Amino acid sequence: MLKTIIPFEQVPQLAKTDIAYATGDPLLKPFYRHEPKLSAFEAVIREKAKQEIPRSDLVEVLREQYTGLPEHAPVAQAIEDLLTDDTFTVTTAHQPNLFLGPLYFLYKAMTTINLAEAVQALQENKRIVPIFVLGSEDHDLEELNSIHLFNNDLVWETDAQGPVGSMSTDSLGPVLAKVKEILGDGEAAAHLFSRIEKAYTKRDTIAGATQAMLHDLFGKYGLVVLNMNDRRFKRHFVPVMKAELLEEISYGVVNKTIGRLNDLGFKTQASPREINLFYMQPGARERIVRENDRYTVLNTDLSFSEAEIIEELERYPERFSPNVILRPLFQETILPNLAYVGGGGELAYWLERKTLFEHFGIPFPMLVRRHSVLWMDRDAVKKWQKFGLDLEQIFEHPDSLVRQYVEQQAEADVDLGPEIEALHRIYDQLTARAAVIDPTLEKAVRAEEVKAVGGMEHWQNRLIRAEKQKHEVSVNQIRSLKEKLFPGEGLQERFDNFIPYLLKYGDAFTDTLKEQFQPFDPGFLILRDEE
Repeated sequence: MLKTIIPFEQVPQLAKTDIAYATGDPLLKPFYRHEPKLSAFEAVIREKAKQEIPRSDLVEVLREQYTGLPEHAPVAQAIEDLLTDDTFTVTTAHQPNLFLGPLYFLYKAMTTINLAEAVQALQENKRIVPIFVLGSEDHDLEELNSIHLFNNDLVWETDAQGPVGSMSTDSLGPVLAKVKEILGDGEAAAHLFSRIEKAYTKRDTIAGATQAMLHDLFGKYGLVVLNMNDRRFKRHFVPVMKAELLEEISYGVVNKTIGRLNDLGFKTQASPREINLFYMQPGARERIVRENDRYTVLNTDLSFSEAEIIEELERYPERFSPNVILRPLFQETILPNLAYVGGGGELAYWLERKTLFEHFGIPFPMLVRRHSVLWMDRDAVKKWQKFGLDLEQIFEHPDSLVRQYVEQQAEADVDLGPEIEALHRIYDQLTARAAVIDPTLEKAVRAEEVKAVGGMEHWQNRLIRAEKQKHEVSVNQIRSLKEKLFPGEGLQERFDNFIPYLLKYGDAFTDTLKEQFQPFDPGFLILRDEE
């Protein structure tokens, strides 16, 4: 496997804030606490060690959640190690997408695993555990219930409502049958499907099934998967939730930070509401709003006075669910966490949270960008080499690539740029002469210049079109390859599911990620099959 690193700023599919953080833009420095580098972890550990962590509850919950799963010794040991004060975590998180959703789900896991190992190597007297937190309380089913598989869009149809992680796996039969049909009857296909089927039929809930699938793929590397939708965790978060209900803390604090980021030219990632909590019941997760001194749960008949909702919170903390604004604080309240691994969009909303962490006195973790990867199999590599284009050009728009290819292959030079520049110079000289004779002629000369340049550009486009027709087969192949590698002109990692890759490569796929992902790789990875 060959690895090439493309600087983040050369990837047009990435957002401005993502590139700015990944490249160390000084404008963002006030919005995070720790530089993303291995040498900074010693300071992070010193800071986190001062926080009281509910380790007994953490281990108790993990033991229960791993009941019934095949034992991987590294995971079992990691769970027990979390009882000791010199054990810390590095963490990533994601909602429980159907069949692990897009590829970056896996990339987050492996980035976290390798980061934990790298920190462990520098901190021999500490224990560093990689954690994958399941955002199981998310209720936006439409974002999580589908995957793209071999040109098929598979959708899990269910009438279930409420937190997706709590939904039953009973209705997965039809979509599992479709996966089996698409995979076919080969030996590798049968083996892979049996692994998927086991994960998604032996566990009662989507969160449990997602944990089982992650455990199957990454348990051998020691990845611990945690579902935080548990009363024992929520009770430790009651002080923050109480402040949110009574004082609407997040709204003012986060909006102030967002305003500062906006002033610097960075877009808002996640705007806070007045109250950033949901109320959960079986099959429902609805927003809490305050109106006329009453707390109302939207789309229900539930309404509380201030005293009543605080009593409800203290008696039933499990019924209250933090949204995207408060979720990072909930996570960092429970875990002895040093670093959060996320994509560009996630880290952008973490940057909006630093002042909220400071308000509640919770240490703000190091923010580490997950790996981004473009995976090229041998067929894609051969085709790209055939076109004679540089690998660094692969992120460019298909039209740009086609034009460059046609210009390279043309028998005569179709680029009329030099001629157009010469025209501009001629008209500059003509304009200067006309202005001396009669200044009113200047506009007329410039108008003629526009017409002349337009004519030249028209002929350039005709020459290019003629060359495209001569190379129609190759032009179509370029567009086809670009669509394969960048579906819908987006990133492969945001579209493809892991199943085709595991079918083709087996566990060598995850082993390759393990080998190639180096902490803090300074760019977007292209991984190519060797000839």
